[in-house]
Amino acid sequence: MNAPRTVLCKKHGQELPGLPFKPLPGEFGQLIFDNVSMQAWKEWLQVSPRYINTYKMDLQSDEGKEFMKKQMRIFFGFEEGENVDTAWVPPSEG
Repeated sequence: MNAPRTVLCKKHGQELPGLPFKPLPGEFGQLIFDNVSMQAWKEWLQVSPRYINTYKMDLQSDEGKEFMKKQMRIFFGFEEGENVDTAWVPPSEG
């Protein structure tokens, strides 16, 4: 049985299990496949709807795709900067 492939995760700075697939087509998908762990990808899947919902992004449009790619580049550490704010508010403790 083969061990899962590992990557030096750009977001977490350590060797972690990698994705079993390229999540997006083209060069950007390959960059993610080569440098993003499954753990970081799952974290992205949890936060990405906040951007889509806050900014009402149409992911079929070029504008929507570029917006999300930029947020991904920042989130995973491929690009300097801060992710845009979202309307999401964490549930209050208590």
